[in-house]
Amino acid sequence: MTDTLNNRGYLLTEQINPNSQNLDQLSTLEMVRVFNQEDQRTVDAIATAAPLLAKAIDRTATSLRNGGRLFYVGAGTSGRLGVLDAAECPPTFCTPPELVQGILAGGPPALLRSSEALEDLPADGAATMATHQISALDVVVGITAGGTTPYVHGALQEANLRGATTIFMACVPADQVDIEVDIDLRLPVGPEVLAGSTRLKSGTVTKMALNILSTGVMVKLGKVYGNRMVDVSVTNTKLHDRALRIISALTDLSRDQADGLLNRSDHKVKLALLMHWADLDKATAQTALEHNEGNLRQALLTVSHKS
Repeated sequence: MTDTLNNRGYLLTEQINPNSQNLDQLSTLEMVRVFNQEDQRTVDAIATAAPLLAKAIDRTATSLRNGGRLFYVGAGTSGRLGVLDAAECPPTFCTPPELVQGILAGGPPALLRSSEALEDLPADGAATMATHQISALDVVVGITAGGTTPYVHGALQEANLRGATTIFMACVPADQVDIEVDIDLRLPVGPEVLAGSTRLKSGTVTKMALNILSTGVMVKLGKVYGNRMVDVSVTNTKLHDRALRIISALTDLSRDQADGLLNRSDHKVKLALLMHWADLDKATAQTALEHNEGNLRQALLTVSHKS
């Protein structure tokens, strides 16, 4: 690891992009087109990684279904993207904040002010695993564009020792950085337009992968019906409007009727739909959902078979 820390020039994320060597001499439009052309590589990287992403979704959904938690661990841009994805789960899927968590080297202050020096301490990464009491029930995703971040490696090593499911997400090929994890997810998008600036393509492809991972897991956990976020947390005007549109679109109810149903269900879209479709009172519908681990489609089948 010492040689790696001293010279990272061999890493794909640190190499020079031949398509942007004259970046400072391009017209503004030419520069934008170079960025756009290079960004196409992110879609290809996700397509190549699809089988491993699917495996990560299945393993994570199983862990969460059995009482585990999902943790993203990273530093700099990678860590901030993990925190962002974790923060978006509660409003989108009505999950408790502890179910999906982002761990960033430097803690909350590093979200607003760069503290990349803290990524060089593997012991700090390991210590966070102890602080969060990581166990065999949990899933730990280590995110590092260049693959070498000591903080992430320290966290993953400790997570392995604790029996957790470990996932490595990096933008360099495995032959450049080796690691022992359960799922080794590589997203190589080539050298950056601005050499070494991994907030660009590497950041974009990481965000895409995290979007797919967390959304896929929530689909598997029954928090989606069709392609509707039926577990949306109705906490503001926009989300209240979305809830009403979901109910109206999936039922024969007017907007006003949907609003009345939503009120009777304590502003829980999934519960409102089950109450309406199965003609159940709130308590009975809630019990049916609980017996089916919150899966609306399965709950509907269950109550239909009983009737």
